[in-house]
Amino acid sequence: MLFRSVLAGMNMPQRIGQLFSLGLANDRLGTAEVSAIRNQHVGSVWFTATTTIGVAAIRAVTDAVQAQATSAATAHVGFFIAANQEGGLIQALQGPGFSTIPSALVQGGRPVGTLTADAKLWGEQLRSAGVNLDFAPVADVVPPGTDATNQPIGVLRREYGHDPLTAGSHAAAFIAGMTSAGVATTAKHFPGLGRVTNNTDFSAGVVDTVTTANDPYLGSFKATIDAGVPFVMIALATYTRIDPAHLAAFSSIVINGLLRGKLGFRGVVVSDSLTAAAVAAMPAGQRAIDFLLAGGDLIVARSATAMIAMVAAVQARAATYSKFATLVNNAALLLLEAKQAAGLLPCSG
Repeated sequence: MLFRSVLAGMNMPQRIGQLFSLGLANDRLGTAEVSAIRNQHVGSVWFTATTTIGVAAIRAVTDAVQAQATSAATAHVGFFIAANQEGGLIQALQGPGFSTIPSALVQGGRPVGTLTADAKLWGEQLRSAGVNLDFAPVADVVPPGTDATNQPIGVLRREYGHDPLTAGSHAAAFIAGMTSAGVATTAKHFPGLGRVTNNTDFSAGVVDTVTTANDPYLGSFKATIDAGVPFVMIALATYTRIDPAHLAAFSSIVINGLLRGKLGFRGVVVSDSLTAAAVAAMPAGQRAIDFLLAGGDLIVARSATAMIAMVAAVQARAATYSKFATLVNNAALLLLEAKQAAGLLPCSG
Protein backbone atom coordinates (compact mmCIF):
# COMPACT_ATOMS: atom_id res chain seq x y z
CA MET A 1 0.00 0.00 0.00
CA LEU A 2 1.17 3.52 -0.78
CA PHE A 3 1.16 4.76 2.82
CA ARG A 4 3.47 1.91 3.84
CA SER A 5 5.96 2.71 1.09
CA VAL A 6 5.86 6.40 2.03
CA LEU A 7 6.65 5.50 5.65
CA ALA A 8 9.54 3.33 4.51
CA GLY A 9 11.01 6.31 2.68
CA MET A 10 10.91 8.57 5.75
CA ASN A 11 13.62 8.97 8.36
CA MET A 12 12.65 8.83 12.05
CA PRO A 13 12.48 12.62 12.57
CA GLN A 14 10.07 12.87 9.63
CA ARG A 15 7.94 10.05 11.05
CA ILE A 16 7.84 11.73 14.46
CA GLY A 17 6.88 15.02 12.82
CA GLN A 18 3.78 13.39 11.37
CA LEU A 19 2.49 12.91 14.93
CA PHE A 20 2.16 16.66 15.57
CA SER A 21 -0.40 19.31 14.66
CA LEU A 22 0.88 22.81 15.37
CA GLY A 23 -1.30 25.84 15.97
CA LEU A 24 -0.92 28.71 13.51
CA ALA A 25 -0.39 31.74 15.74
CA ASN A 26 -2.79 34.52 14.71
CA ASP A 27 -3.96 32.19 11.91
CA ARG A 28 -0.81 32.91 9.90
CA LEU A 29 2.12 30.84 8.70
CA GLY A 30 4.80 32.71 10.62
CA THR A 31 8.52 32.21 10.99
CA ALA A 32 8.09 30.00 14.07
CA GLU A 33 5.70 27.69 12.20
CA VAL A 34 7.90 27.50 9.11
CA SER A 35 10.88 26.68 11.32
CA ALA A 36 8.95 23.91 13.11
CA ILE A 37 7.94 22.39 9.77
CA ARG A 38 11.48 22.52 8.38
CA ASN A 39 13.42 21.60 11.51
CA GLN A 40 10.98 19.47 13.55
CA HIS A 41 9.23 18.10 10.42
CA VAL A 42 5.78 18.95 11.84
CA GLY A 43 3.21 17.33 9.55
CA SER A 44 -0.10 19.04 10.37
CA VAL A 45 -1.32 22.49 11.45
CA TRP A 46 -4.51 24.11 12.73
CA PHE A 47 -6.12 27.52 12.89
CA THR A 48 -6.12 28.70 16.50
CA ALA A 49 -8.14 31.92 16.43
CA THR A 50 -11.55 33.05 15.26
CA THR A 51 -11.16 35.07 12.07
CA THR A 52 -13.51 36.89 9.69
CA ILE A 53 -11.08 37.21 6.77
CA GLY A 54 -13.04 34.76 4.59
CA VAL A 55 -12.35 31.88 2.24
CA ALA A 56 -9.91 33.55 -0.15
CA ALA A 57 -7.64 34.89 2.58
CA ILE A 58 -7.64 31.55 4.43
CA ARG A 59 -6.82 29.83 1.13
CA ALA A 60 -3.70 31.98 0.81
CA VAL A 61 -2.53 30.67 4.19
CA THR A 62 -3.33 27.02 3.45
CA ASP A 63 -1.61 27.19 0.06
CA ALA A 64 1.49 28.58 1.77
CA VAL A 65 1.36 25.73 4.29
CA GLN A 66 1.05 23.02 1.62
CA ALA A 67 4.00 24.57 -0.23
CA GLN A 68 6.14 23.56 2.77
CA ALA A 69 5.64 19.85 1.98
CA THR A 70 9.15 19.43 0.62
CA SER A 71 11.35 16.36 0.41
CA ALA A 72 13.45 17.48 3.36
CA ALA A 73 10.60 18.62 5.60
CA THR A 74 7.87 16.00 5.17
CA ALA A 75 9.05 13.66 2.39
CA HIS A 76 6.53 15.46 0.13
CA VAL A 77 3.62 14.42 2.38
CA GLY A 78 0.93 17.11 2.52
CA PHE A 79 -0.55 18.63 5.65
CA PHE A 80 -3.77 18.09 7.48
CA ILE A 81 -4.93 21.68 8.00
CA ALA A 82 -7.63 21.83 10.66
CA ALA A 83 -10.05 24.27 12.24
CA ASN A 84 -12.66 24.19 14.97
CA GLN A 85 -15.62 24.63 12.63
CA GLU A 86 -18.49 23.39 14.80
CA GLY A 87 -21.00 26.24 14.61
CA GLY A 88 -22.52 28.77 16.97
CA LEU A 89 -19.93 30.23 19.33
CA ILE A 90 -17.30 27.79 18.04
CA GLN A 91 -16.82 28.67 14.39
CA ALA A 92 -13.18 29.59 13.84
CA LEU A 93 -13.43 30.49 10.16
CA GLN A 94 -15.91 33.21 9.24
CA GLY A 95 -16.30 36.00 6.71
CA PRO A 96 -16.86 36.09 2.93
CA GLY A 97 -17.51 32.61 1.53
CA PHE A 98 -18.27 30.98 4.88
CA SER A 99 -21.85 30.40 6.00
CA THR A 100 -22.84 31.37 9.52
CA ILE A 101 -23.19 27.91 11.06
CA PRO A 102 -25.79 27.52 13.83
CA SER A 103 -24.87 25.93 17.14
CA ALA A 104 -24.83 22.15 17.42
CA LEU A 105 -27.87 22.40 19.67
CA VAL A 106 -29.76 24.03 16.78
CA GLN A 107 -28.29 21.53 14.28
CA GLY A 108 -29.53 18.73 16.53
CA GLY A 109 -33.10 19.88 16.04
CA ARG A 110 -32.95 19.45 12.28
CA PRO A 111 -33.76 16.22 10.41
CA VAL A 112 -30.60 14.20 9.88
CA GLY A 113 -30.95 14.42 6.08
CA THR A 114 -31.12 18.20 6.28
CA LEU A 115 -28.06 18.32 8.53
CA THR A 116 -26.09 16.10 6.14
CA ALA A 117 -26.88 18.48 3.27
CA ASP A 118 -25.97 21.48 5.42
CA ALA A 119 -22.68 19.92 6.51
CA LYS A 120 -21.83 19.12 2.89
CA LEU A 121 -22.15 22.82 2.05
CA TRP A 122 -20.06 23.85 5.06
CA GLY A 123 -17.48 21.23 4.10
CA GLU A 124 -17.30 22.49 0.53
CA GLN A 125 -16.56 25.95 1.91
CA LEU A 126 -13.74 24.52 4.02
CA ARG A 127 -12.32 22.69 1.01
CA SER A 128 -12.44 25.91 -1.00
CA ALA A 129 -10.36 27.48 1.76
CA GLY A 130 -7.88 24.58 1.70
CA VAL A 131 -8.99 23.21 5.07
CA ASN A 132 -9.20 19.41 4.98
CA LEU A 133 -9.82 18.49 8.64
CA ASP A 134 -12.56 19.72 10.96
CA PHE A 135 -12.11 19.40 14.71
CA ALA A 136 -15.82 18.53 14.87
CA PRO A 137 -18.41 17.14 15.57
CA VAL A 138 -18.87 17.27 19.33
CA ALA A 139 -20.34 13.91 20.39
CA ASP A 140 -20.57 14.77 24.09
CA VAL A 141 -24.00 14.31 25.69
CA VAL A 142 -25.10 16.86 28.30
CA PRO A 143 -27.78 15.49 30.66
CA PRO A 144 -31.14 17.31 30.37
CA GLY A 145 -31.39 20.44 32.46
CA THR A 146 -27.65 20.74 33.18
CA ASP A 147 -26.47 23.01 30.34
CA ALA A 148 -25.92 25.99 32.65
CA THR A 149 -23.49 24.08 34.89
CA ASN A 150 -21.51 22.35 32.12
CA GLN A 151 -18.89 24.92 31.13
CA PRO A 152 -17.13 23.16 28.20
CA ILE A 153 -20.23 22.04 26.26
CA GLY A 154 -23.64 23.01 27.63
CA VAL A 155 -22.96 26.67 28.34
CA LEU A 156 -21.64 27.05 24.78
CA ARG A 157 -24.51 25.04 23.19
CA ARG A 158 -22.01 22.63 21.60
CA GLU A 159 -24.01 19.42 22.08
CA TYR A 160 -26.34 18.00 19.43
CA GLY A 161 -28.77 16.84 22.06
CA HIS A 162 -29.37 15.68 25.60
CA ASP A 163 -29.52 11.95 24.89
CA PRO A 164 -27.04 9.67 23.10
CA LEU A 165 -29.40 8.80 20.25
CA THR A 166 -29.98 12.42 19.23
CA ALA A 167 -26.35 13.38 19.73
CA GLY A 168 -25.03 10.34 17.90
CA SER A 169 -27.38 10.42 14.93
CA HIS A 170 -26.76 14.12 14.29
CA ALA A 171 -23.01 13.85 14.78
CA ALA A 172 -23.06 11.01 12.24
CA ALA A 173 -25.10 13.16 9.84
CA PHE A 174 -22.54 15.96 10.18
CA ILE A 175 -19.75 13.45 9.45
CA ALA A 176 -21.57 12.17 6.35
CA GLY A 177 -21.94 15.68 4.94
CA MET A 178 -18.34 16.66 5.61
CA THR A 179 -17.09 13.36 4.19
CA SER A 180 -19.01 13.88 0.96
CA ALA A 181 -17.31 17.29 0.67
CA GLY A 182 -13.87 15.73 1.13
CA VAL A 183 -13.26 17.00 4.68
CA ALA A 184 -12.09 14.65 7.43
CA THR A 185 -13.83 14.92 10.80
CA THR A 186 -13.02 14.51 14.48
CA ALA A 187 -15.47 13.15 17.04
CA LYS A 188 -14.77 14.75 20.42
CA HIS A 189 -14.18 14.73 23.42
CA PHE A 190 -14.01 11.01 24.25
CA PRO A 191 -15.29 9.61 26.56
CA GLY A 192 -17.39 12.77 26.99
CA LEU A 193 -17.28 16.18 28.67
CA GLY A 194 -21.03 16.49 29.11
CA ARG A 195 -21.04 15.63 32.82
CA VAL A 196 -18.16 17.77 34.10
CA THR A 197 -18.35 21.28 35.53
CA ASN A 198 -15.18 23.10 34.45
CA ASN A 199 -13.55 23.51 31.04
CA THR A 200 -10.19 21.72 30.59
CA ASP A 201 -9.03 24.56 28.33
CA PHE A 202 -8.93 26.82 31.37
CA SER A 203 -8.93 24.53 34.42
CA ALA A 204 -6.89 21.66 35.79
CA GLY A 205 -8.35 18.81 37.82
CA VAL A 206 -11.55 18.38 35.81
CA VAL A 207 -13.22 15.13 36.96
CA ASP A 208 -16.15 13.03 35.76
CA THR A 209 -17.39 10.79 38.57
CA VAL A 210 -20.34 9.31 36.65
CA THR A 211 -19.32 7.85 33.27
CA THR A 212 -18.53 4.14 33.18
CA ALA A 213 -17.03 1.87 30.54
CA ASN A 214 -20.53 0.54 29.82
CA ASP A 215 -22.23 3.93 29.90
CA PRO A 216 -25.17 4.55 27.56
CA TYR A 217 -23.73 8.03 26.92
CA LEU A 218 -20.86 6.39 25.00
CA GLY A 219 -23.47 5.46 22.37
CA SER A 220 -23.06 8.80 20.63
CA PHE A 221 -19.36 8.10 20.09
CA LYS A 222 -20.17 4.60 18.85
CA ALA A 223 -22.49 6.20 16.29
CA THR A 224 -19.64 8.37 14.98
CA ILE A 225 -17.34 5.36 14.76
CA ASP A 226 -20.00 3.41 12.87
CA ALA A 227 -20.31 6.43 10.55
CA GLY A 228 -16.62 6.09 9.69
CA VAL A 229 -15.20 9.09 11.54
CA PRO A 230 -11.43 9.04 10.88
CA PHE A 231 -10.33 10.92 14.03
CA VAL A 232 -11.43 10.77 17.67
CA MET A 233 -10.20 13.41 20.13
CA ILE A 234 -9.50 12.41 23.73
CA ALA A 235 -10.52 14.59 26.67
CA LEU A 236 -8.18 16.04 29.29
CA ALA A 237 -10.44 15.09 32.19
CA THR A 238 -10.18 12.20 34.67
CA TYR A 239 -12.94 9.55 34.66
CA THR A 240 -12.87 8.04 38.13
CA ARG A 241 -15.11 5.08 37.23
CA ILE A 242 -12.98 4.15 34.19
CA ASP A 243 -9.38 5.05 35.15
CA PRO A 244 -9.05 7.17 38.29
CA ALA A 245 -5.24 7.31 38.02
CA HIS A 246 -4.85 9.11 34.69
CA LEU A 247 -6.31 11.86 32.55
CA ALA A 248 -8.16 10.20 29.67
CA ALA A 249 -5.54 11.39 27.17
CA PHE A 250 -2.86 9.57 29.18
CA SER A 251 -4.92 6.43 29.87
CA SER A 252 -4.36 3.22 27.94
CA ILE A 253 -7.53 1.95 29.62
CA VAL A 254 -9.51 4.72 27.92
CA ILE A 255 -7.72 4.69 24.54
CA ASN A 256 -6.69 1.08 23.95
CA GLY A 257 -9.16 -0.66 26.22
CA LEU A 258 -12.35 1.34 25.70
CA LEU A 259 -12.06 3.32 22.45
CA ARG A 260 -10.11 0.84 20.36
CA GLY A 261 -11.02 -2.39 22.15
CA LYS A 262 -14.63 -2.10 23.25
CA LEU A 263 -15.88 0.41 20.65
CA GLY A 264 -13.72 -0.85 17.79
CA PHE A 265 -12.21 2.45 16.61
CA ARG A 266 -9.46 1.90 14.03
CA GLY A 267 -8.59 5.47 13.06
CA VAL A 268 -6.38 8.23 14.39
CA VAL A 269 -6.56 9.08 18.09
CA VAL A 270 -5.91 12.81 18.51
CA SER A 271 -5.27 14.71 21.73
CA ASP A 272 -7.18 17.70 22.89
CA SER A 273 -4.67 20.55 23.02
CA LEU A 274 -1.68 19.46 25.08
CA THR A 275 -1.01 23.14 25.78
CA ALA A 276 -4.32 23.54 27.65
CA ALA A 277 -4.55 24.53 31.31
CA ALA A 278 -5.48 20.95 32.26
CA VAL A 279 -1.90 19.77 31.59
CA ALA A 280 0.09 22.99 32.01
CA ALA A 281 1.78 21.76 35.20
CA MET A 282 3.40 18.83 33.35
CA PRO A 283 6.67 19.20 31.43
CA ALA A 284 5.76 19.57 27.74
CA GLY A 285 7.81 16.59 26.63
CA GLN A 286 6.21 14.31 29.20
CA ARG A 287 2.73 15.21 27.94
CA ALA A 288 3.63 14.04 24.43
CA ILE A 289 5.32 10.85 25.61
CA ASP A 290 2.48 9.91 27.97
CA PHE A 291 -0.12 10.43 25.23
CA LEU A 292 1.77 8.18 22.80
CA LEU A 293 2.39 5.54 25.49
CA ALA A 294 -1.34 5.46 26.21
CA GLY A 295 -2.11 4.69 22.56
CA GLY A 296 -2.53 8.16 21.07
CA ASP A 297 -1.39 9.13 17.58
CA LEU A 298 -1.71 12.86 16.79
CA ILE A 299 -0.55 15.48 19.31
CA VAL A 300 -2.27 18.87 19.11
CA ALA A 301 -0.42 21.85 20.57
CA ARG A 302 -1.01 25.57 20.25
CA SER A 303 2.53 26.96 20.49
CA ALA A 304 5.69 26.23 18.57
CA THR A 305 7.76 26.56 21.74
CA ALA A 306 5.90 23.75 23.48
CA MET A 307 5.88 21.60 20.36
CA ILE A 308 9.64 21.87 19.88
CA ALA A 309 10.10 20.53 23.41
CA MET A 310 7.61 17.75 22.73
CA VAL A 311 9.30 16.69 19.49
CA ALA A 312 12.71 16.63 21.17
CA ALA A 313 11.39 14.42 23.97
CA VAL A 314 9.76 11.98 21.55
CA GLN A 315 12.91 11.84 19.42
CA ALA A 316 15.08 11.13 22.45
CA ARG A 317 12.83 8.37 23.75
CA ALA A 318 12.45 6.75 20.33
CA ALA A 319 16.23 6.68 19.98
CA THR A 320 16.58 4.97 23.35
CA TYR A 321 13.66 2.52 23.53
CA SER A 322 12.84 0.27 20.58
CA LYS A 323 9.32 -0.43 21.85
CA PHE A 324 8.58 3.28 21.91
CA ALA A 325 10.03 3.63 18.40
CA THR A 326 7.57 0.93 17.32
CA LEU A 327 4.70 2.96 18.81
CA VAL A 328 5.90 5.98 16.84
CA ASN A 329 6.06 4.01 13.61
CA ASN A 330 2.58 2.56 14.13
CA ALA A 331 1.10 5.99 14.87
CA ALA A 332 2.84 7.51 11.84
CA LEU A 333 1.43 4.70 9.71
CA LEU A 334 -2.11 5.53 10.87
CA LEU A 335 -1.57 9.20 10.05
CA LEU A 336 -0.24 8.35 6.59
CA GLU A 337 -3.17 6.02 5.96
CA ALA A 338 -5.55 8.88 6.83
CA LYS A 339 -3.54 11.21 4.61
CA GLN A 340 -3.75 8.75 1.74
CA ALA A 341 -7.54 8.77 2.09
CA ALA A 342 -7.39 12.59 2.01
CA GLY A 343 -5.19 12.67 -1.11
CA LEU A 344 -2.17 14.08 0.75
CA LEU A 345 0.49 11.53 -0.13
CA PRO A 346 2.83 12.02 -3.08
CA CYS A 347 1.19 10.44 -6.15
CA SER A 348 -2.05 9.86 -4.17
CA GLY A 349 -3.80 13.10 -5.07
